[in-house]
Amino acid sequence: MQSLQRIGILAHPLRPNTAPLAQQLARSLQAHGIAVWVLTDWDAVQARPFVQDSDLVIAIGGDGAMLRAARVSAPVNVPVLGINAGHLGFLTEVSPGDWEDSLALLLEGDYWIEQRMMISCVIRRGEHVLAQGDALNDVVISRGAIARSVQLETYIDGGWATTYHGDGLIIATPTGSTAYALAAGGPILPPELKNILMVPLAPHLSMDRPMVLSQGATIDVVVDPQTAAEVMVTIDGELVASLESSDQVTVRASESVSRFVRLRDRNYFYRSLLDRLEPRIPPRPGRLSPVTQSPASVQNQE
Repeated sequence: MQSLQRIGILAHPLRPNTAPLAQQLARSLQAHGIAVWVLTDWDAVQARPFVQDSDLVIAIGGDGAMLRAARVSAPVNVPVLGINAGHLGFLTEVSPGDWEDSLALLLEGDYWIEQRMMISCVIRRGEHVLAQGDALNDVVISRGAIARSVQLETYIDGGWATTYHGDGLIIATPTGSTAYALAAGGPILPPELKNILMVPLAPHLSMDRPMVLSQGATIDVVVDPQTAAEVMVTIDGELVASLESSDQVTVRASESVSRFVRLRDRNYFYRSLLDRLEPRIPPRPGRLSPVTQSPASVQNQE
């Protein structure tokens, strides 16, 4: 593993309780001879020069904090370790009460790096680029506050696929398949895949099934001229543009890849997911035996 000489800590700007934990982490790391910087009130522009010279970033917060940290860190190939101080923390790795033990494992090199694809989004009005950015979760094209359906012409690899009529369309990564896309009825994709998922929102008399696209696909979405409703685009939940008739949104795999520090086993994903989806079901002790037992042996055990 790479020697960790400079580590950054990004506390959640809107969660004051994360600042004291950030300072505790900084003091502990400095005691081990590691150079540390801490940001408690930051945005991507402010954090970028700090992150690019670091070996690792520790993000304190929930999944929102992880998304923000990942988008800053991915372009410069800096891995992120998440400490959960939010409600769900599906992307985080460490609970607040376990940070000391986790820090020891990290400094001993007892971790692995998980890579997750991102998608890039470019929004155009004619030849003019309105906005662009990378998403770790999803790009969502949807109606505004007024409850009117939108019509979205959708092209896959340059060929017309369908025109969605409804509240909008989610274009998600495998990471995003367990976020908004899951709530909208989409399938769960394991994080190591590099496919893009499309999930329509409240479709009306149009394609109502999610689609998993082949690796490397490009999606173009054009606002149909007949759409009278306001159309918005969000990237990982942040509003980036308001669209007009014939505006185009292009989404494809990004050149940047998010890197997360993992301390758990490599098969952690399914257990972690199901623990959140089925919180009332107690975990079964032990592991599945590779040896298939005969009915007789089962009866004898009973």
